Amino acid sequence: MELKYEVKTGKTFLTAVEDLKKTLSENSFGVLWELNFKDKLAEKGLDFQPNFKVLEVCNPKQAKEVLDRHIEVGYFLPCKMVVYEKDNSVFMGMVRPTSMIGMLENDELLNIAQEVEEVLKKTLDEAK
Repeated sequence: MELKYEVKTGKTFLTAVEDLKKTLSENSFGVLWELNFKDKLAEKGLDFQPNFKVLEVCNPKQAKEVLDRHIEVGYFLPCKMVVYEKDNSVFMGMVRPTSMIGMLENDELLNIAQEVEEVLKKTLDEAK
């Protein structure tokens, strides 16, 4: 199984970020935190040209459900999504929740991870 799920978009970086946030919200996910590595590295005096934004996203109901069942899932939460520029293109993607949860070898949690993954894939597909 592939570790990540990624889509390429014809949108600008900023439009892709905003559209992804919108589709996440429409699908009951909130953005808890975001970081643009280009800006952060510039603050540290380092030149990094491509935009690369990390969004940490969460569906509170599903997060509580998995944490109630297996508190160690907190190592994988919140879900991380990225939007970045490469070779004059913009990409959006995520680490597949099923690949992370699969390491715990717990079928009950894997079913929840599959549900989360499907919704997050949908948000990426809708945002592209």
